[in-house]
Amino acid sequence: MKITIYPDHLQRLSIIFTTLVLMILAGCTSTSAIGGSKTKDYSKSHDLIGQASWYGDRFHGKLTASGETYNMNAYTSAHKTLPFGTIVRVTNTANNKSVDVKINDRGPYVKDRVIDLSYQAFTQIGNVKKGTIPVKIEIIDDSNTFRYKH
Repeated sequence: MKITIYPDHLQRLSIIFTTLVLMILAGCTSTSAIGGSKTKDYSKSHDLIGQASWYGDRFHGKLTASGETYNMNAYTSAHKTLPFGTIVRVTNTANNKSVDVKINDRGPYVKDRVIDLSYQAFTQIGNVKKGTIPVKIEIIDDSNTFRYKH
């Protein structure tokens, strides 16, 4: 018995296979920040209002808790509990300036502070000479969260 495979059948099978793979991958994506967000729900029980501080050259080039190298000129931050990779908008409540940053480290470890911003991020919304500013934090995107980079 001889089986003959025609080119148009291969093309149809390829389209069907590609469609199935895309459907499976779409089912595996994480919840986005739009609509029902597990991180937004989680954040309701955590401090998202308080004082922000900054950290700079003393930590520049060292590994963060996520495994990424800290860059004081990047738009990153440290939060005690939000998942790594979460993008948050930090708004200085004194002047209403905002900056979007990625959570890639843990901290701050000083009482009454809710977030540590990279030097660059802090300069966008506050005066580094003051050291701390009053802020509110909003979750913008939690679709690329991860546990550890390494």
